[in-house]
Amino acid sequence: MTPSTLTKIQFDNFVWIDICQPNKENLDKIAQEYQLDYFQIKDSLERGHLPKFEKQPNYNFLILRAFTPRMASKATTINELSHKIAFFYNGHKIITIHRSPFAFLETVKKDHKTPEEILIYLIHKMVETYQVPLNDFDEKIIQIEKTIFLQDYSKISLEELYFLKAQTRITKKLLQIFQNVIHQLEVSESSKTALQDIKDKLLSLLLNYDEVLENANNLLNTYLSVNAQKSNDVMKLLTIFSAFFLPLTFIAGIYGMNFENMPELQWPLGYFMTLGVMVVIALVIYFWFKRKRIL
Repeated sequence: MTPSTLTKIQFDNFVWIDICQPNKENLDKIAQEYQLDYFQIKDSLERGHLPKFEKQPNYNFLILRAFTPRMASKATTINELSHKIAFFYNGHKIITIHRSPFAFLETVKKDHKTPEEILIYLIHKMVETYQVPLNDFDEKIIQIEKTIFLQDYSKISLEELYFLKAQTRITKKLLQIFQNVIHQLEVSESSKTALQDIKDKLLSLLLNYDEVLENANNLLNTYLSVNAQKSNDVMKLLTIFSAFFLPLTFIAGIYGMNFENMPELQWPLGYFMTLGVMVVIALVIYFWFKRKRIL
């Protein structure tokens, strides 16, 4: 496990405190120094906590989740798909608390004038993390469609389709909660344009995820339909074989009983006549199938 790190960066008009892999000692110290709410500190430590926003008299508390950069192929939970950052901020400070390292935290420049500017910048970077999985999901769907329709559908497993659908569905729900929280934020007049840009990006992502989720559902239904069609084709083939061989087997079974008083067994041409009857029956069945367009 990565050891707890506390980084304090002094800007011209405010301070930014970033805590990675927080422990109780660090958080107790920060909570006492800046008079942070105990339950909000607990929320910042809780794994899997959903995005939320709470306004306090002296500061604002915000939790958001960014998409994990290395998603497991069988990830189906919020913890596996995303990691959270908790924000405590006001006009004089901003505190970020997170368990996983984020590359975009290292890109914050020193020219920000207010904690709000850093907050908007980090939210924008967190929203951008959802673009990469969207592209991956879309690419997977295209490849699976090509395999099903143009190659061998059996190369695709039902499990693969399930995880694709589940990951898309959970990510979309997470984005919807993310969007609801962003709509609760109150920012200064100078940051409203930047915040609106984030809202527009979230709306665009949600529309794209909705389309990808619909495609994943359609793809799953298509796979099941193709699979069922292949099974029907096999059953159809077996039925056709049965239709041909059942009457022939019936005739062969009768004359295979070898009773003494079966006159046909004594006929010189009885064997050939029986074979002829079998051929006629087979031809009748064949032409009936052709007429009904079964063959």
